[in-house]
Amino acid sequence: MNTAIQNKREELHEKQQEVIEKQQELNEESYKTAVKHDEKHNKNMQMVSRASNIINTAVRNSSGDDLGDIKDLVLDPSTGHMVYAVVAFGAVFDLGDKYFAIPWKALHWSHDNEHYTLNVDKSALEKALGFDKNHWPDSENKWEQLREELEQFYCVKHS
Repeated sequence: MNTAIQNKREELHEKQQEVIEKQQELNEESYKTAVKHDEKHNKNMQMVSRASNIINTAVRNSSGDDLGDIKDLVLDPSTGHMVYAVVAFGAVFDLGDKYFAIPWKALHWSHDNEHYTLNVDKSALEKALGFDKNHWPDSENKWEQLREELEQFYCVKHS
């Protein structure tokens, strides 16, 4: 009888180990699911931002060089989409009161969530199209004229 009881105890212990292992697997799966949910939520939150949080945000190139900061945003009123970020590079390049319309698609939010990255070398920006900060393109036609050249310069496509 001792042997039968001992065998039952061993069976019970094995079953308990199986249950513990299964609980650990379920806990790991639950944790992975929660992490994926949090990552998706964070990504969705990064896709929307108030204009006041974007304006004055630094712009750097992929090498980390400070290029300037965002002064304003240009929206397409017919679609409601952001089209351009207006960036001042003047402090960096001694360009005075000149602003630059950067296609929104050319800017990427940094991983540290502190600046936008523009994948353009500093020296290339000296050739970028800009406008006097007191004389903005004042019509849809003028913006449309700039669009093609800006998209080509910054290697992005209008959608």
